[in-house]
Amino acid sequence: MGRFRRKHSHEFKLEAVKQVVEQGRSISEVADGLGVNRSLLARWRDQFEAEGAQAFLGGGEPAAADEELRRLRRELATAQQERDILKKALAYFAKNKN
Repeated sequence: MGRFRRKHSHEFKLEAVKQVVEQGRSISEVADGLGVNRSLLARWRDQFEAEGAQAFLGGGEPAAADEELRRLRRELATAQQERDILKKALAYFAKNKN
């Protein structure tokens, strides 16, 4: 059978990390109690220590810079398609002109 991937909410991750950081509980103890992998909880802790309150904001909402990059890539792809169409049209009309 295939494995599925669980998604944890921002609040769940913060609470799990706070149990380790603020309450001084071990990663193993908290991970076992919550039913998550120890290495996953360690990554959450590291992310929390690096980013603070900004940690775990992913949740499907891209950062403004990421959204801008996606928009620009879509525009570039559209412009490239339009360019290719115009090149073909130019070649077609140049051939038929003679």
